[in-house]
Amino acid sequence: MDVSIPDKMYFKIGEVAEITGVKPHVLRYWESEFKLFRPGKSRTQQRLYQRKDIELVLRIKDLLYVQGFTIAGAIKKLREKKSDDLPQQEDVPLDILDQVYQDLLRLKKSLS
Repeated sequence: MDVSIPDKMYFKIGEVAEITGVKPHVLRYWESEFKLFRPGKSRTQQRLYQRKDIELVLRIKDLLYVQGFTIAGAIKKLREKKSDDLPQQEDVPLDILDQVYQDLLRLKKSLS
């Protein structure tokens, strides 16, 4: 899905519909189903989408229309992707932790 997103800060729902090929009523429905998808609103209560929102719409569209996921499956897949993006904590060997603990105890004792 090669979609060119214009270089601007905010997009109205009609612009997002045109860029993504997803009708406005579907976008509003997806907002109610996908908790990750919450565009901001202007003072006049118009939805204001950012680039990240459009990228999410394109990801949801791919999951639902191309890969054949159900909405529940797409939600689960997006949650998995979100947790995959988090840096993984590496296991620190216990002997190193013990050494650090001993050093902290010596430092505490020297400060007392």
